[in-house]
Amino acid sequence: MMVVLQVLLLGLALPGARAAQLTGMYGTLHSPNFPESYPKEVEVTWNISIPDGFQIRLYFIHFDLEPSYLCEYDFVKVEAEQEVLATFCGREETDTEQVPRARSDFSNEERFSGFEAHYSAVDVDECRDRNDEELACDHYCHNYIGGYYCSCRYGYLLHSDNRTCRVECNYPSPYPKSSDCLYRIELEEGFLLNLEFDDTFDIEDHPEVTCPYDYIKIQAGQREIGPLCGDRSPGRIRTGSNSIQIIFHSDNSGENIGWRLSYTAEGSQCPVLQPPVNGKMEPVQPQYSFKDHILITCDHGYKVSKDDEVLEHYQLECLKDGSWSSEVPTCKKMDLQKSRRSLSSILTNQILY
Repeated sequence: MMVVLQVLLLGLALPGARAAQLTGMYGTLHSPNFPESYPKEVEVTWNISIPDGFQIRLYFIHFDLEPSYLCEYDFVKVEAEQEVLATFCGREETDTEQVPRARSDFSNEERFSGFEAHYSAVDVDECRDRNDEELACDHYCHNYIGGYYCSCRYGYLLHSDNRTCRVECNYPSPYPKSSDCLYRIELEEGFLLNLEFDDTFDIEDHPEVTCPYDYIKIQAGQREIGPLCGDRSPGRIRTGSNSIQIIFHSDNSGENIGWRLSYTAEGSQCPVLQPPVNGKMEPVQPQYSFKDHILITCDHGYKVSKDDEVLEHYQLECLKDGSWSSEVPTCKKMDLQKSRRSLSSILTNQILY
């Protein structure tokens, strides 16, 4: 399944419509010819699609459309699931619900630069937001990036529907003798596995020798955890790896209940960054993990400067090794007088030509 958001730019007349498909986890869209004036009589649609389990967050970085009462002339409309979420027009500082003074769509010769927007995929916390009882977990709900899963209280087994908890028929009955079991858990690089053993833990032990009979061993990358045995639960174990093997061995004697664990995943943590001087970043979070994104923009009169290039905005991504894709750029003050002189020179040349 896909989450779809539709953004529509509409001019007054519609001789032909255009559509663009955006499927990345983040991206940018802008009106035709931006930052120059957008053409008259145009309709453009951007269909933004991301995987199920995420929400689309839309940021308007610049907005300058012809204002009109109730946006009856030019407008940007945002729709999701065939429902209109909002309709915008005018400038960032104008009140588009009021009729602009001394204006007429047909006599207006003012030029409008259009809009630029950025979107990104934001993880949905299904455990917090899910309201459909038919899809809710019976006992415990665990959210992860892009989805969620259910688990059950001690003494229950998760049904094949992956949400219903039913009575356990084997565990905590004694585990079989002479067993050698191997379990593998592997996630995408950039995620780390955390294990949580149930409080009920009973594996045959020896008072003088460490786990000579029955035991659990966990191989997490180059690290080996264990052997584990006895009647004290290991509790929570942070493996520090995205791929693990769990080995369980029992000899031919004993009547012990055994063990059970659940696992969760967390992204590699990236350090919290500070916005540049005269700039800001979105979103602001207490921590950032693998696949999170930060958008850097600058205050009015400043531009993003990165590697001797001047930009409207810049995006950083938290990588799988816990580092950011680059350093935070700086915000460089623009020479407004120089920009005006350059614009005046261009206009003069065009008139002479």
